[in-house]
Amino acid sequence: MSTGEFAGFDGVELHGAHGYLIDQFTKDGINDRTDEYGGSLENRCRFLLEIVAAVAKEIGAHRLGVRLSPFSHYADAFDSDPVTHFTYLIQALQPFNLLYVHCVEPRVKGNTDIETNESLEPIRKAWKHGTFIAAGGYSRDEANEAIKTGRADLIVFGRFFVSNPDLPLRFKLHAPLNHYDRSTFYTQDPVIGYTDYPFLSEDWEEEKEDKN
Repeated sequence: MSTGEFAGFDGVELHGAHGYLIDQFTKDGINDRTDEYGGSLENRCRFLLEIVAAVAKEIGAHRLGVRLSPFSHYADAFDSDPVTHFTYLIQALQPFNLLYVHCVEPRVKGNTDIETNESLEPIRKAWKHGTFIAAGGYSRDEANEAIKTGRADLIVFGRFFVSNPDLPLRFKLHAPLNHYDRSTFYTQDPVIGYTDYPFLSEDWEEEKEDKN
């Protein structure tokens, strides 16, 4: 039994995004190393690929996913040519037969949403088999359209899950969403901003009918 199975986990997601350690190796805006982990595209991707190989050997690639944020600028971790870079990286990950790759849309930069003409599309196309997950400011309808058109196989929701503990039910019923308060994200308080958002009222459908 592997360590992950012993702990009761179904799998592992390697966080290679948002300015954390792996992201600092991969992106040329912050990686100024002169050894075998710096300089060329291949060298900068080496660290992640070695970690993937090690974790896959331990728990199996069928239990392993990787999260990437090709267009993010967190903590000075940015890339001068994210499409070329992450298309290469996605292709390099392909032979591992991972459970999935999980990429963040370019419209999310830091803690804000922006207008952009950049897209995950070329990176998604480079992922020839396996599940492709996308995240980044999706609404219910945008998520359904992305899956319908093949831009992603699954969509991840983060911020709206914080403010809506019953988000799947709200989507199912086309119910209104609680808006999140970003100022409470990563708070030290164990309650405010994480566990005090209301659930959908059991009488919501009746209230909706009464209003109509």
